[in-house]
Amino acid sequence: MTTLGAVSANFTRDLEQNYALITQLTEQAREQGVDFLAFPEAAIGGYLSALGNHGDTVKTTKRSLPPAITLDGPEIARIQEIIRDMVIAIGFCELAEDGETRYNAAAVLDGSTVYGTYRKVHQPLGEGMSYSAGSGYGVFDTPVGRVGLQICYDKAFPEAARMMALDGAQIIASLSAWPAARTATAENLQDDRWTYRFNLFDMARALDNQVFWIAANQSGTFGSLRYVGNAKIVDPGGNVLATTLLDSGIAVAEVDLDGTFRTMRAGMFHLRDRRPDVYGPLTDPEAPAKWQELAHA
Repeated sequence: MTTLGAVSANFTRDLEQNYALITQLTEQAREQGVDFLAFPEAAIGGYLSALGNHGDTVKTTKRSLPPAITLDGPEIARIQEIIRDMVIAIGFCELAEDGETRYNAAAVLDGSTVYGTYRKVHQPLGEGMSYSAGSGYGVFDTPVGRVGLQICYDKAFPEAARMMALDGAQIIASLSAWPAARTATAENLQDDRWTYRFNLFDMARALDNQVFWIAANQSGTFGSLRYVGNAKIVDPGGNVLATTLLDSGIAVAEVDLDGTFRTMRAGMFHLRDRRPDVYGPLTDPEAPAKWQELAHA
């Protein structure tokens, strides 16, 4: 059996405060026997303070941008000291080898090993003003199984999760700083339309690919953003096993990875039953795109 955990918490620019919170949550998870714990997007240094036309940019609001860190820097080393033997996924702003390019990134690691890293591919609402986009998806062998990483808006694209499932992902960790709707926000955030979409994507992507899906998310507020929490564990049937709803904390579920896959995939196995021979336009950039005509009608 494997125990999975998903964090809902608020992370800011204050690194020492973030380290203290990560320590607290890691100890709490350890007390519950968690083997793999997913922290949110931008858990080291916080996310952007705004999106859209008012988003942070390197040129105009550099002081408000998250601290850019390297994989071999003191920040990741500090995280490894905190987590020790626990395997985690965590988000941060990565500074590339050129010393200038910034990526919205995530890593899966424990106290001694970085098993893999990911740079966010899909960027929403002006995020590209602050970060460069990544260019691929990887799946990484870890002590808890084969793990794929996504960040926030990636979950709206079925192709991203499908690529990782085809590469043998058993667990996909989706790390987010997912806010409530910017207009017509629901009085109760659990009823907000962006909360609905966040939860629906989590269940759909788990069921689409028959994988375990761990959704971590920021909670509380930062800048102009109000986060919706709802960290959760979803099984390969699309069933939510545990959720924090709007609260901060950890959603925890004990699962049987191999046994669940045998059961869920014994009959209808979505990866086996695909028809790639009819999917050509999905990856053909020259294919006719009627949606473009509709979008500009």
